[in-house]
Amino acid sequence: MKVTIIGAGIAGLTCAKYLQDFGISSIILEASDGIGGRVRTDDYQGFKLDRGFQILLESYPEAQRLLNYETLDLQSFRSGALIRQGNSFATMTDPFKEPSTLFKTLFSGIGNMADKLRVFKQTMALEDADNQTFFEESTKTTLQFLKDYGYSDRMIQQFFKPFFGGVFLENDLETASSFFKFTFKQFFTGNAMIPAKGMQEIPNQIAAKLPQIAIQLNAKVMQIDGHEIRLENGQIIDSDYIVLATDAKASANLLGTKFEQKFNKTTCTYFSADVSPDTSKMLMLNPNRLASVHHVAIMSDISAQYSPQNQALVSVSTTGLELVNEENLTQKIKQELTEWFGSTVQNWQRLKTYHLPEALPSFTKNKIFKPKISENIFQCGDHTAYPSLNAAMQTGRQVAEAICQIK
Repeated sequence: MKVTIIGAGIAGLTCAKYLQDFGISSIILEASDGIGGRVRTDDYQGFKLDRGFQILLESYPEAQRLLNYETLDLQSFRSGALIRQGNSFATMTDPFKEPSTLFKTLFSGIGNMADKLRVFKQTMALEDADNQTFFEESTKTTLQFLKDYGYSDRMIQQFFKPFFGGVFLENDLETASSFFKFTFKQFFTGNAMIPAKGMQEIPNQIAAKLPQIAIQLNAKVMQIDGHEIRLENGQIIDSDYIVLATDAKASANLLGTKFEQKFNKTTCTYFSADVSPDTSKMLMLNPNRLASVHHVAIMSDISAQYSPQNQALVSVSTTGLELVNEENLTQKIKQELTEWFGSTVQNWQRLKTYHLPEALPSFTKNKIFKPKISENIFQCGDHTAYPSLNAAMQTGRQVAEAICQIK
């Protein structure tokens, strides 16, 4: 049996790994110069720059099944977030993980006491729920779910919109409530983490379990004709089964189908600083979604290996920008963060700006994942299920299992 996987992102790599576990060899054709798809890390002037702010949620069931966390040397953010209020920050933590912060969270200016109690109630309600059931129930928007649950407008504006708007990469919480519930559960049952050497270590670890010859880089597929795969360089590969593990647009082009997937966009700007502006190891959120700064993380405080010695790496995310003038955006970010951290921000050096117009597939309603497209073509990737690393791994595994059943 000859299996060819198109795309060396997380889904394609996962599919190849599980196929190998089942005794089925495969080759992966990757159009770019590296593996990982959207999960890539650039080495730049001694810094580790993930291509857009990314995290691994420790409690992802597929990640726990697939990855060796110890080898990844995962480093953890503190739970909760610092939320900008006026000229200071309010602290929202998870008191289940940090009991000493209970009163600080309860009496913070975010929402009201009833809102905090609703968070605890929701936490208890979702704790034992099966992850898959979230995607089998009828959905509404996350915003409507929060309103129906009884949260105040203040709580939604000050906490849920900046926090989950940063997760979903959209400011209006139009993402389906099923994905909100799934993500909410992952945050309180585990930690938000990054590999010590960057997110690239995740695809690297999966690929390391495959034969070196299994992955062909700079191998762009131009056409699929039955069992034949035609590459840009003119090469033709014959394959019994083909797995489309590319992004939604590339899959539609190869299948000759209408491209309908919408995406949420983000821009991530990295700065170097002489010292960390905040050593709390927490995400810093801005409820003002009209600002240029929506979300700040000091990556070098989470993992010292993200930056050279005596340098801090600051990640600033802006959700929803259509077009980016990097110089203008840099000046706006510095101006806003000077109000947060003082005049030393003006000495920060911009390292790189990543504008990601297709950062995350939008998800407004549940999808039924169908691994098999035709007699010999399968598909996987988070755009076929729900937008996350967990879904990429899950669909990759499920395709491998479907192919194994044919054997």
